[in-house]
Amino acid sequence: MPNRLAHETSPYLLQHADNPVDWWPWSTEAFEEARRRGVPVLLSVGYSSCHWCHVMAHESFEDQATAALLNEHFLAVKVDREERPDVDAVYMEAVQAATGQGGWPMTVFLTPDAEPFYFGTYFPPEPRHGMPSFGQVLEGVRSAWADRRDEVGEVAGRIVADLSERSLAGALAADRRPPRPEELHTALMALTREFDAVHGGFGGAPKFPPAMVLEFLLRHHARTGSAGALEMVQATCEAMARGGIYDQLGGGFARYAVDTTWTVPHFEKMLYDNALLCRTYAHLWRATGSDLARRIAVQTADFMVRELRTEQGGFASALDADSDDGTGSGRHVEGAYYVWTPQALRAVLGEEDAEFAAGYFGVTEEGTFEEGASVLQLPGTEGPVDAERVTSVKRRLLAERDRRPRPGRDDKVVAAWNGLAIAALAETGAYFDRPDLLQAATDAADLLVRVHMDGHARLHRTSRDGTPGANSGVLEDYADVAEGFLTLASVTGEGVWVEFAGLLLDTVLLQFTAEDGSLYDTAADAEALIRRPQDPTDNATPSGWTAAAGALLSYAALTGSDLHRTAAERALGVVTALGVRVPRFIGWGLAVAEAALDGPREVAVIGAQGDPATVALHRAALLGTAPGAVVALGAPGSDDTAAVPLLKDRPLVDGRPAAYVCRRFTCERPTTDAEELTGRLRD
Repeated sequence: MPNRLAHETSPYLLQHADNPVDWWPWSTEAFEEARRRGVPVLLSVGYSSCHWCHVMAHESFEDQATAALLNEHFLAVKVDREERPDVDAVYMEAVQAATGQGGWPMTVFLTPDAEPFYFGTYFPPEPRHGMPSFGQVLEGVRSAWADRRDEVGEVAGRIVADLSERSLAGALAADRRPPRPEELHTALMALTREFDAVHGGFGGAPKFPPAMVLEFLLRHHARTGSAGALEMVQATCEAMARGGIYDQLGGGFARYAVDTTWTVPHFEKMLYDNALLCRTYAHLWRATGSDLARRIAVQTADFMVRELRTEQGGFASALDADSDDGTGSGRHVEGAYYVWTPQALRAVLGEEDAEFAAGYFGVTEEGTFEEGASVLQLPGTEGPVDAERVTSVKRRLLAERDRRPRPGRDDKVVAAWNGLAIAALAETGAYFDRPDLLQAATDAADLLVRVHMDGHARLHRTSRDGTPGANSGVLEDYADVAEGFLTLASVTGEGVWVEFAGLLLDTVLLQFTAEDGSLYDTAADAEALIRRPQDPTDNATPSGWTAAAGALLSYAALTGSDLHRTAAERALGVVTALGVRVPRFIGWGLAVAEAALDGPREVAVIGAQGDPATVALHRAALLGTAPGAVVALGAPGSDDTAAVPLLKDRPLVDGRPAAYVCRRFTCERPTTDAEELTGRLRD
């Protein structure tokens, strides 16, 4: 019989609905039941595209004996970390403090008061590699709970007390000021020391796409002319685009590479990675005109629309790393959908084209992955390449791959990640004259307003099949959706998106901001956990803290709101504290700081919609590289002009469309010349 998870909407929780484990979703009722029974709580946290979550589920949670032990002596709670990032963040902090590492699946044992006392991640079914088996862990915890209950309670109390005492206050300067130029230069030097000059990227294996850091480097180059900053972006973007982390047939990026050379990915594809990297490559093209950057930006946008768009117009969260191996065994294997052998190439292409494809994509007899299979990459070729032949080979391989069993898709719509996708698709559509991409961005924004906002200034974090989930939005949802709306407004000239962003940012000020200007990840009226999470550092996405700072700054530039500008500057105080020490982990904050230092520049384009002169000025404004520049577009006297204060009192010049550039409360004379505007925004 299905367990309680059968009534949930999360695809991850539904994957466990038929387990023999009597799972509960995270709820007050679950902890009340644990208290009534007098048993500890097993908290298991994961997400649908997590490979090792699937492994542990198959080995342990589908095992009848393990389930019987769990059901008798524990109350089991399953959490989708993407639905409840607040729960995940609080207990991950405890896991990392206790063990020095973290990851998913996350396994935590709690008292019925939700206080943690024993931690881990993946546990195997039998002891191996120095790890106890999951059964041994369960027996050990059961015994401790039965025989040393008071000691367990004391341990849990100390852990909670330690977590509650952790604070950022000591790390932040009293004046909460944004970084100065010399501090941003220090951050650049720190990144230079960690840069992999051979393979691109930062640090060693596993190597993650550093989208937020790359955005900082692009903005730093734009402000200072630093050749080194741009070189790090170019080298990293080329290495990722040529590596196995990028899908050479279908476009889109995998989560990370397990090696330093970007060759072998962890094959799951996340919406947030692709949204962030699509925007990064589009901005690299804007800065350099690189054909490679243009190709990757467009292909990544097309991947998101083709593979992740839902029937309701939003974007699904992820594609799994695993898929059926196609042998009829029912076995799911990581990367099965994506890898190739020379024999498989020959079966599709014939001898001559297979030999060509093997050389072009780096497919070898030894293989670069498991069991002699290779991940497609572009290791480089000698001499010119036959473009038509490449196109033909890719078309045939992609058609064959489409016949393979496809990876599963987590089709829940996460507000924050859709905000990132809206920003990326809006800009990519505008830069490369792709109205279909702009329409996809608009459709996703409409869904967020209609379903996630539901006519109010509060957000649901998730939806599925057009129905909102029960979980409230966290800070990153409000910040990233506001960022997406503001970007959409700059591209379309529709002032209503500025108004929607303002509603969300007012909620940030009211519900997420402390008196000292610091920001919490959860709203003041959210469910109380053992600690209110507060993390300003980037993880796979920009932190809610620095994303909010960026959206507040842009909104202030468009509206002239000193309240929002002050909140942004106070929030950037954490970047001053951390940017010089750990720049890799606060890249988005550094990028926002570059915008604040540059102004950001405010560009108001006034002219009739569709007028070629208006279109030319608007395009020049969007392609300007000034860090974090904001763009507003409107016709004289239109509703959009009334909705965006930056556009107010901006007349045509001699009856012609004009652009006004302002910076730090000072405006230059308007220009009617698109080329002149381009020069101003590159100065």
